[in-house]
Amino acid sequence: MIATLEYASILDRSESLGKMVMDSEVMEAYNQSRKELNEDQTAQQLIKAFANIKDHYEDIQRFGRYHPDYNEIMKKVRMSKREMDMNDKVAAFKIAERNLQKLLDQISQYIAESVSEQIKAPKDGAALTDSGCGCGSGGSCGCAS
Repeated sequence: MIATLEYASILDRSESLGKMVMDSEVMEAYNQSRKELNEDQTAQQLIKAFANIKDHYEDIQRFGRYHPDYNEIMKKVRMSKREMDMNDKVAAFKIAERNLQKLLDQISQYIAESVSEQIKAPKDGAALTDSGCGCGSGGSCGCAS
């Protein structure tokens, strides 16, 4: 019975935390930028163009640089991505998305550390910020940290 009450309490607190995240300014900024992105016709056209050229890119990936259109498609992919990323609405959305991810990462890290220093919390880009060996242990395996 105790475990059931504890689980219910944990679930209630996690729902409360979820509601706080949903009501936060970071989430509001994310939702607003997502709405603006979805309503912007220019941004949507750029996203669609990038998705189309990316499909072509994935088709030629089977052959790699030996495909006759490899260089042309690679150039088009880079140009299309840059054009899409330079759009104000796309850039604002990506910033808001990163800010939301950072908030969620901080919450995950705080919860994990409150339980134990040994618990690893999932993070965006954790493979890039850990020890670099790829093991994901942060150097505790004895590899170079």
